Amino acid sequence: MEIEIQIQNVSLKGVLEIPDKGNSLVIFTHGSGSDGDSKRNSLVADELQKLGIGTLLFDLLTKEESDEAKNRSDVELLTERLIAVTKWCLEHETTKNLGIGYYGVGTGSAAALSSAAFWGTKIKAVVTRGGRPDLAMEVLDLIESPTLLIVGGEDKPAININRKAFQKIGCVKKMETIAGATRFFEEPEAMEKVVEISTMWFVKYL
Repeated sequence: MEIEIQIQNVSLKGVLEIPDKGNSLVIFTHGSGSDGDSKRNSLVADELQKLGIGTLLFDLLTKEESDEAKNRSDVELLTERLIAVTKWCLEHETTKNLGIGYYGVGTGSAAALSSAAFWGTKIKAVVTRGGRPDLAMEVLDLIESPTLLIVGGEDKPAININRKAFQKIGCVKKMETIAGATRFFEEPEAMEKVVEISTMWFVKYL
């Protein structure tokens, strides 16, 4: 179902799906607003729903905001929005009893990690794909949620960035490199592998 959450002076729209008897929820977040990210996120969300896990696909920026490049890389703004969306989920009748996880992409992954550091054990698991955890480096040691970092095997800059971030995370963690995949995981079978390892992480920890 489509939902709208009022945050300060903006109204953010999302799609919330909770399977029958579902007891957990994954909030998806990306800062780019790209159509490609949305489609790839939907693949993961569809599989999670089949496994009985709820999903909330959300743009943390309005369309007008996402048209400005500086907003798409404003991790502080994205984090504030994700914290507010999470607060809504923790308090809303439909979602308040669900275990919450984050799935972050690109700059949205930094927001997911920063928000996880803010909420502590209230966030049960985090997965990032092609992420920029370096943009949340100062709070990575505060994260208590089991964290999975996924990078493409051909995306050398992302591998280096994620390795440095991985070393700083002090809780349960794993880094997965998808062989042959580039930054956007557009290669045959790359997203299939991403979907598989992402969903298994949430099944294990949510």
